[in-house]
Amino acid sequence: MSYTRRQFLLYTALATLTACSSKAKHARIAKNSTVVALGDSLTEGFGASVAYPTVLQQLTGWNVVNHGVSGNTSADIINRLPETLSLNPKLILFGIGGNDFLRKVDENETKNNIIKTIQHIKNNHIPVVLIAEPHFTVSALFGSFKDHPMYEEIARQENIPLLGDLWSEVLSDKSLKSDQIHANDAGYRYFAEKLAQFLKQQGFL
Repeated sequence: MSYTRRQFLLYTALATLTACSSKAKHARIAKNSTVVALGDSLTEGFGASVAYPTVLQQLTGWNVVNHGVSGNTSADIINRLPETLSLNPKLILFGIGGNDFLRKVDENETKNNIIKTIQHIKNNHIPVVLIAEPHFTVSALFGSFKDHPMYEEIARQENIPLLGDLWSEVLSDKSLKSDQIHANDAGYRYFAEKLAQFLKQQGFL
């Protein structure tokens, strides 16, 4: 093998190593660890007999605590956060915003509340996954939902994983909904299965 070829192989190996390191995964979370799902009615499981945290627990072996409260806004989450943090979770799955959009809360206020919550979680050395929620555009009136763009901005700014488009996908499918803005049993199960796949890709599973 010539020196030039050895150089080429070495360069390729280093390039591959660099590429892998730039996509570093998160630390794996052991079974029976406490994970908190923090959010609103989509987390609580409104409209169905099963919520996504319950299904996620079955899929992962984690102790997934459901801290979803129907009607909660981003401001309510800030007030409830000390209770969530007192559980010393290994991961927080954080989805909020839908009620802010419905109540026409100023978007900057919602965004700032979400950022404040994320920063407080990170300051407690707890990883957080942000879960995007749809906003209510004209297309939503016809059953086609899209995520609010603020979630991508927040995730990029805070350098955290974002699970995007999944609630929008569920709520755009009549077979997965119990009403206009909530999932049914099949919808929550579908969400949990896709979330588990995402968490595995991120290295948490």
